[in-house]
Amino acid sequence: MNILTIKNKKEESVLRVKTAPFDFAFYTKPQITELLRTMRTTMTAASGVGLAANQIGLNSSVFVALVHNKFYAVFNPVITEMSVETEMLDEGCLSVPGTYGPTSRAARVTLIGADRNSRPLKIKARGLLARVFQHEVDHLNGVLFIDKAKELHKISNI
Repeated sequence: MNILTIKNKKEESVLRVKTAPFDFAFYTKPQITELLRTMRTTMTAASGVGLAANQIGLNSSVFVALVHNKFYAVFNPVITEMSVETEMLDEGCLSVPGTYGPTSRAARVTLIGADRNSRPLKIKARGLLARVFQHEVDHLNGVLFIDKAKELHKISNI
């Protein structure tokens, strides 16, 4: 599956829109499993650590992440708490190829949502996991890291 990028204006317009809530009533368990498999495969093939559904053209509030060898799949995620303490680190994005920049994110967050079985979940995250959660929730809200980065740098060979 292709990852949408800002290099294509039509694709960027998809990335810039808030996604619709994921409605479990419209999907069977095998369809959800296949969606997550496709998203994980697409993310790992691109050497990413997170992927939001709208990055592959799906108007659904769901993301996957693989951080510290742990796989996360979160449906209808909402960040309910963010620490005052922030961390400024270089960030990049599969939908903004060849670009990175220092981006400030909360050091700790609390994320709520649903798991693949529509059961409520709550995750307290810090460090890289907190950063990935914020990045992916931003995607689902139509926000890209380039909107928040202090400055942008291009990688010359991409």
